[in-house]
Amino acid sequence: MNETVLQTRSLTKVFGGLIAVKDVSLEFSKGRIHAIIGPNGAGKTTLINLLSGDLTASSGQVILKGEDITSQPPYKISHRGLGRSYQKTNIFPEFSCLQNCRIAAQSRLPTSMKFFRAAQNYSDVEARALNALQLCGLDHRQDVPPSEISHGERRQLEIGMMLATEPDVLLLDEPLAGMGSEEAEAVIDLLKQLTTNHTLVLIEHDMDAVFQVADVLTVMVNGRVLATGTPDEIRGNKDVQSAYLGEDDLDLDLNVGGRS
Repeated sequence: MNETVLQTRSLTKVFGGLIAVKDVSLEFSKGRIHAIIGPNGAGKTTLINLLSGDLTASSGQVILKGEDITSQPPYKISHRGLGRSYQKTNIFPEFSCLQNCRIAAQSRLPTSMKFFRAAQNYSDVEARALNALQLCGLDHRQDVPPSEISHGERRQLEIGMMLATEPDVLLLDEPLAGMGSEEAEAVIDLLKQLTTNHTLVLIEHDMDAVFQVADVLTVMVNGRVLATGTPDEIRGNKDVQSAYLGEDDLDLDLNVGGRS
C-alpha cells in the first residue's frame, strides 16, 4: 500500500467572484510522480501555489506528513519538507552552481544570523550542497556560473537547489518548458531517479513527457478534478477526451508512445 505524504481535503480558492480551485481532494504518494494536467485556466498553478503556501486557501486543508499546513507561510512549509520550482527559472546567475546550492542549503540552518564565518566552513551545508549537485547531475559544473550553462542545465540546477533543502516532496511547475528533446530527456531521467527518495508533483504541458514519466495523473478542468488515474486509465477516459482535448485531438495528444 502506498504511503500518502501530501494530501488535500476539499481545497478551494476564490478570487472575488472567480472560483479558481473548487473542492479538490487528492493524495500524493511516496515514491510516485503525480502529474497535474489540464487546459489553460484549469487551476493547476493555483493548486501548486496553495500546496506551497504562496496562496492561502479560501477553505479546505493541505496535509503534509500528517500535519495541517494550510495556513502556514511558505518558509515554514519549506522547512517541513516541501520544495518548489517555478515556471520561470529562479537562480542566482552571478554565483556558481555550487554557491546556488549552498545558499539553498543554508536555509536549513537554525538561524541566518551567521556573519563571521565563511559559508563554505559550515561542513553540513557544504555536504548538502555538493550532494544536491551530484543528485541533479551537475557536480562537474560546480564552479561554473549559470550564465555559462544550457537552459536544461539551469533547470537541473533549480532542482538541485530544491534538493539542497532536503525535501520529501518536490513541486515542479513546467520543468521542461523551452527545452529541446535531448535536454528534456535528461531532465525526465532525473525526475525518475528522484522517486527513490521523493514524492514529485508535476505540472507539465508536454503530453509525451507526462505520459512517459508519470505514475498517476490528475486532470483538472475549470478548477475541479475531472479524473485521477494511471496513464492508461486517463488515456482511455472518455470524459477527459471530450472535456480536455476535444474529439479531434485524441490521437495526437493522448495516444502517445514516447518522445520523438
